[in-house]
Amino acid sequence: MPDLITFSSEGTALRGRLYSAEGAGPRPVVVMAHGFSAVADQLARHAQAFADAGFNAFVYDHAGFGLSDGYPRQEVDPARQLRGYRDAVSFVRTLAGIDGGKIALWGSSFSGGHVLQAGALDPRVTCVVSQAPFISGSELLGMRPDLPEFEAGLFAEREARSSGAPPTMIPVTAPGEGLAALPGDDAHDYFASTESPTWKNEVTFSSFEAVRAYEPAWWIEKLSPRPLLMILAQDDTVTPTAHAEAAFARAWEPKKLVHVPGGHFDVYVGAGFDQAVPEMIAWFKNHLR
Repeated sequence: MPDLITFSSEGTALRGRLYSAEGAGPRPVVVMAHGFSAVADQLARHAQAFADAGFNAFVYDHAGFGLSDGYPRQEVDPARQLRGYRDAVSFVRTLAGIDGGKIALWGSSFSGGHVLQAGALDPRVTCVVSQAPFISGSELLGMRPDLPEFEAGLFAEREARSSGAPPTMIPVTAPGEGLAALPGDDAHDYFASTESPTWKNEVTFSSFEAVRAYEPAWWIEKLSPRPLLMILAQDDTVTPTAHAEAAFARAWEPKKLVHVPGGHFDVYVGAGFDQAVPEMIAWFKNHLR
């Protein structure tokens, strides 16, 4: 089992695992974090593949999720998570066996958006991999037919919490047409298949107020000269493929766009995973060595 490591982000203990590559001498490192409502151990296959290819991989839980401390629990806070990425970069640069001048940021889904902004703002980053990225809160929630009622509910929740009420929790997934943050059978089947002991099928309703205001792709033009690899599922409806393609078109070189078959969750399993990971490893070999 990879080593469990703790670091501090703004006074909160964040925890993750370091997958160490074999061999002597300092190695490049891939800093990784999970997406919306997920946990780090669901990315173990990716991290192990990178370590097997000769790169250290450090994958950690965002504040309030999995093994990390932080409150409220199960609340998605993109600004806090972005700062966590920068603190993770600071931390790995202190570790033995890490080449602090060769650091990749890796993110998927919600964290796929994080690495666009975090990479643009951090000159210590060497290259970026963004998989099935969240692009725009306003565009994504703007697709909801019930948007006025949904927004009214968010601000009613804010007023309730301001008055001392506990956060309202909603399921992350539910089978069929059940109420869920990520509705539909694809999401439910994926999370059920991971059998992660640290994942919880709940998230605060207030998380969507932060999601609504989050626009990571505003920073995509600022990534250059850091190389960007973007991996997209051809039929992604969770983080729509067309949104990511439009953002990628605005990025400056060096950059590469790769499409893999399937929907949003197919990038983690099956043919999507099998096609995406070699592309990522080739990207790291090209830009971290």
